[in-house]
Amino acid sequence: MKHIFKSLFLVLPLVFLFNCSGDDNITPLPSSQISKSFSLSSIDDNNVSGIAKFIKNDDNSTTVELDFTAIPTGGSHPAHIHYNTAAEGGAIAITLGTVNGDTGFSTISFTTLDDGTPITYDELMSFDGYINVHESESQLNIIVAQGDIGQNELTGVSKTYTLGEKDIPGISGTAVFSERENGESLAVIQLLNTVIGELHPAHIHFNTAVEGGDIAFTFNSVNGETGKSYTNVKELDDATSFLYIDIIGFDGYINVHESDMNLDTIIAQGDIGENELTGDFISYNLNEVDMSGISGSATFYGRTSGEALAVILLQNTPIDGIHPAFMYSNDVDTPGTVLFSFSPVDGNTGISQTNLATLDDDTPFGFTDVLGVNGNIKVHLNNVQPTVIAQGNIGSND
Repeated sequence: MKHIFKSLFLVLPLVFLFNCSGDDNITPLPSSQISKSFSLSSIDDNNVSGIAKFIKNDDNSTTVELDFTAIPTGGSHPAHIHYNTAAEGGAIAITLGTVNGDTGFSTISFTTLDDGTPITYDELMSFDGYINVHESESQLNIIVAQGDIGQNELTGVSKTYTLGEKDIPGISGTAVFSERENGESLAVIQLLNTVIGELHPAHIHFNTAVEGGDIAFTFNSVNGETGKSYTNVKELDDATSFLYIDIIGFDGYINVHESDMNLDTIIAQGDIGENELTGDFISYNLNEVDMSGISGSATFYGRTSGEALAVILLQNTPIDGIHPAFMYSNDVDTPGTVLFSFSPVDGNTGISQTNLATLDDDTPFGFTDVLGVNGNIKVHLNNVQPTVIAQGNIGSND
């Protein structure tokens, strides 16, 4: 008997909300004066948040006011505009002075970069940069707050993909891609239960996870202590343009590995882009046949592309056995021909996972085609002995 389910996912955009104190310190502006505010926060301390307000002045200078909540008190915190995105890092472009630790406020006006190059307010609005606020002059390596500005600002549009556990139990999380004003994206991988002191390499690969494929894009490694990785995404490793809009329809998956020395061990994995699962699935029973006690199910999960992930799960399969599995035409009691070859069922796990996009004769065959197919599934003992260990009708025969 088949079981059809349709899941409704409520996808919430990734929105960064910051509680800023700017009521008392930010300069009231005439209604005709132009300004733009960018959010700043700490990547380590959720209590630190603030804004950088850029003000266009009549004398062609730009004023930047920094105003923070819960910034460390009793000190002075140097601030700078840097080149590139915060995820990439870059040299200092403009020194913004220091934030007063007691008031959380600073203000400075300027007309040039630190090297003397003229810079206008309008140019700053499309500047490829970010702001860093540091602990102190002697501790510039400690970032109190940070935020992308100009063309690197996040639009509020994002896409989240699930990364499930793979070879090491308990490690899982998400990969979130957030769109930037320039069309690029910030990729944030966040995993639970990563290994402290370890760096976990992460990549986007071509194809689905069950098919496997070459590396398409390399992320910054996941920090085992925080479980996080931050990467700017604008092109693939071969320099092909790869913007936020391209991610949504990409034929790929993400692998996070245990270490550079142990890339074969995958600690988390998930399909992305057109390979993402929609939440629709259909499940068929596979009953015992010639060997008592072996039974299970075949479940087909719909993908955004219209293809399907086919998962066969059997109980009590022989250890170390490799069990060929096929979709046949007709019902289980009527001889038929092989329509589709699944990946063999692993006797140690009882599991087979296969991407379903075409039949063996290359006829297109996706998730919706499964529902009406005149077919059945048979799992065999091995390639030498065609003994059927489990079988079940599917599609129109169920």
